[in-house]
Amino acid sequence: MDGKRDVKPLGLESLAYGKGEKVMSSKVINVGLLGLGTVGRGVYRILKENGDVIGQRAGVVIRVKKVLVRDIAKNRGIEIEEGLLTGDVNDILNDPDIDIVVELLGGINPAFEYALAALTRAKSVVTANKDVIAVHGRELFAAADKHGRDLFFEGSVAGGIPIIGPLKDSLAANRIRQVIGIVNGTTNYMLTRMSKEGLPFDEVLKEAQALGYAEADPAADVEGFDSARKIAILASIAFNTRVTLGDVYVEGITRITAEDIAYAGELGFTVKLLGIAKETADGVEVRVHPAMLPKNHPLAAVNDVYNAIFVLGDAAGELMFYGRGAGELPTASAVVADIMNAARNLSLNVPGIIGCTCFEEKPVKPMGATSTRYYIRLRVSDRPGVLAGIAYVFGDNEVSLASVIQKHSAGKAAEIVLVTHEVPEKNLQNSLKKLQDLPIVYQISNVIRVEGENESS
Repeated sequence: MDGKRDVKPLGLESLAYGKGEKVMSSKVINVGLLGLGTVGRGVYRILKENGDVIGQRAGVVIRVKKVLVRDIAKNRGIEIEEGLLTGDVNDILNDPDIDIVVELLGGINPAFEYALAALTRAKSVVTANKDVIAVHGRELFAAADKHGRDLFFEGSVAGGIPIIGPLKDSLAANRIRQVIGIVNGTTNYMLTRMSKEGLPFDEVLKEAQALGYAEADPAADVEGFDSARKIAILASIAFNTRVTLGDVYVEGITRITAEDIAYAGELGFTVKLLGIAKETADGVEVRVHPAMLPKNHPLAAVNDVYNAIFVLGDAAGELMFYGRGAGELPTASAVVADIMNAARNLSLNVPGIIGCTCFEEKPVKPMGATSTRYYIRLRVSDRPGVLAGIAYVFGDNEVSLASVIQKHSAGKAAEIVLVTHEVPEKNLQNSLKKLQDLPIVYQISNVIRVEGENESS
């Protein structure tokens, strides 16, 4: 299969060029869709409604030949051509005329199994599956390389925002120093509502669920696992080394309170759930956690369900990619662009030209070896000498305090908010363990990292 079959075109004509002549493509690339859910419907719609311009830009006719679904009789709210639907994946995997398999099933299995089978049958694969890429990317890329086919996955991170392609191609001349992103729309919507309205976590979660932004089981979003899969993918590409989900430190937003949001505002910060990847002299840092960002940081202004990825390259400098990170058409837009790239490569007989970029093996730093600033909220005894005792513990563990503020008292207790200078994570954690043993410390209410701030400025 060389992707160069000459067949009668399916009525696709180009826009006028030069003297006004019309140019018609004679090459057809057949696509098999695995799944017709939210994104699958979007992909089908775009290919059908924008077929003329897609074909002209790709240089070939792209035709959906088969669509795998669980229930052929189900009404999906979209008109599908007769004969396209099948309940048997082998109708796609074993069809020699299908050139590209588009996996939109979600989850690990059978999505991974089907994608691997497609590649071993010399079919290019396009997927929007962050779980499969974050966990099984190595195996899929090996199969793609062995069989000379493409594996594209732009839709797996940040929906319609182009970030995989730019990191692999447009920024390929750079050494990427940092990739920091808001890559989960659900949590960003929740934190935006908490910041603007002073609402508690439980209330905004129910609101997000009612609007369809959060699932009935919201753990993947609010516990940070969705973001962790995405930052693992971005870190692997940015730093040319394999980073898997298990390498990522993960902390969600469930402990963020309205009080923390309010204090962040007073201190000049905004709270965001960030995926953070940095390359240092000692290795790669990859982590997901809530962070306080200065209000003048580009990511601080990204609100509601929007996503954004901030990239720092040694040559290009600071760049930010912004847009809708999920949804039927935004994600489908990225998937169709990948289909077009794969189709173009097949038609030219040059697939697999940008394969796996993980050609180095860099160590991933343990969380304890990372350094940042910290916001710490304590409930303590309201009596003389308390601040001195707390300061002694921090000083004994080489944690330097930038500010200490007593916010308010309630009976015999007071609330203290501290912000540190940049310190190693292990020093901070050692200090917290010591503080828990002090009788004057009633509760360590919260600890939030502070990112994106240059202390010398």
